[in-house]
Amino acid sequence: MSYAPEYSMYGTVAEAPADTRAAFIRRTYGHLAGAVGAFIAIEAVLVNVVSPNMIRSMMGGWWLVLLMFMVVSWVAQKWATSDTSVGTQYLGLALYTVAEAIIVLPLLFIASMQPNGGDIIGQAGILTFCIFGGLTGAVFFTKRDYSYLAPTLSIGGWLVLGFIVAAFIFPMSSMIMLIFCFFVVALLAGTIIYQTSNVIHHYRPDQHVAAALALFSSIATLFYYILYIIMLLNDRD
Repeated sequence: MSYAPEYSMYGTVAEAPADTRAAFIRRTYGHLAGAVGAFIAIEAVLVNVVSPNMIRSMMGGWWLVLLMFMVVSWVAQKWATSDTSVGTQYLGLALYTVAEAIIVLPLLFIASMQPNGGDIIGQAGILTFCIFGGLTGAVFFTKRDYSYLAPTLSIGGWLVLGFIVAAFIFPMSSMIMLIFCFFVVALLAGTIIYQTSNVIHHYRPDQHVAAALALFSSIATLFYYILYIIMLLNDRD
């Protein structure tokens, strides 16, 4: 294991003194804020640099984009819970932030082309942070250990992956896609509860980068599906 010397006496953050726990939480959410800020900045650059033709090519493989969401999120969770070095965790956070920006780009491009595109993107962003903030606050208030959610979340993830494969083979109506997106948002809400609980109870005190990576993966994916839902609802008006 790769423990920082000052934390070598502690197994998990829950076993550490109060000041160590507080420092871990500050570092985790500080790195999370940095990743979100970098994500927004990268998206702003990509929207102005990547050609519409290239973005349309990515849109043609929408199923692959969604599959990448699942795969990259799975890899991120593995890195977040594995005994890697802090340097590897920083590299993972940086690479994952760039990957998420690229994956979200096609949907962001479609939204921006709509007459009220700016409002749609803004609404998705606000809803994402309200949901994340509310769930985070609830877990910190209750201080409960939600690690028992892991099997359910794993099953839900496989169901989502199965739907993505099915959608590639069989065209899906907008109503089915809307129901699917709501299911994914619910699954992500559970994942955020689970990950926040891990921040309080199960990470080592030197795993703040890995914890931030796990939380960012859920925020970015949540934003994607909320944006998709708003766009589908607008199309139905």
